[in-house]
Amino acid sequence: MHPALALGLVFCGCCSNVVFLELLVREFPGCGNLITFAQFFFIAMEGFIFEADFGRKRPAIPIRFYLIMVAMFFTVSVVNNYALNLNIAMPLHMIFRSGSLIASMALGIVILKKRYSVYKYASIALVSVGIFTCTFMSARQVSSYPSRNEDKDSLSAFLWWLLGIAALTFALLMSARMGIFQETLYKQFGKHSKEALFYNHALPIPGFLLLAPDIYRHAVLFNQSEPFQVPGLDFSLPIMWFYLIMNVVTQYVCIRGVFILTTECTSLTVTLVVTLRKFVSLIFSILYFRNPFTTWHWVGTLFVFVGTLMYTEVWNTLRPRRDPEKKRDDEKQE
Repeated sequence: MHPALALGLVFCGCCSNVVFLELLVREFPGCGNLITFAQFFFIAMEGFIFEADFGRKRPAIPIRFYLIMVAMFFTVSVVNNYALNLNIAMPLHMIFRSGSLIASMALGIVILKKRYSVYKYASIALVSVGIFTCTFMSARQVSSYPSRNEDKDSLSAFLWWLLGIAALTFALLMSARMGIFQETLYKQFGKHSKEALFYNHALPIPGFLLLAPDIYRHAVLFNQSEPFQVPGLDFSLPIMWFYLIMNVVTQYVCIRGVFILTTECTSLTVTLVVTLRKFVSLIFSILYFRNPFTTWHWVGTLFVFVGTLMYTEVWNTLRPRRDPEKKRDDEKQE
């Protein structure tokens, strides 16, 4: 698939996904486990039928590598969620997760021995600053979760906070390492985005048994929501289930595009696209739900836009091409 089409899937799917996700969590803030399980189950079933051929098709990439990738993904998810219990406020949590570009570039230099142009470094810095600015200004409008350490002295609270910072840093670097691991796998075994999408969502499903009580409790709450008449159909269902179905479908479109990009682009490029997707989703959410959009949001938008142009070096394509004969004459003179 052409990378441009994958980009369309990422941005259209993820931006619309944000709308349904916000509709879900506004009504039931603790329904994250149910949402995650529904997304994983849908993608796993689709892959089991159409990609794995009901288990008859052998994977091109050995399962042991997928187990490593799933372990990384599971670790990142658990550590990121648990950091909120370590005296970390939601704004700081969001800001840390916006630093994935820097982590991806740093590990690319250390592990893959990559070197980037000055424009690349400057673009990553600008995009990160833009994401940081918009996320911080939006996070100020969100109430922080109550701290579990309010009853402890300041020193104890500070130590919990330091542990939370360490957890977020670990998760950030592990996430970047997972992207590089995917890139090296595709170089060794070839590009298999559909297969990777299936195994990365099918293998973790047994782990949801640990969350079964919470998932069941929110499923009961969903059943008690007001009925919704499905457009164009003659039946109705609880509106929260409709939101969940649309969230799952749009999430599938989004993540399908991301996995296609991992087979067509480098891990840094994929990280840039995913980060830009988060930025666009944030702006889309602000506009759709009519949240305040301050001057600082526009400053962040400008940083992201300029940083993206610098990364793609789009102006190089606008320069007039030199005449080949003139180019050869210049090389002879040199």
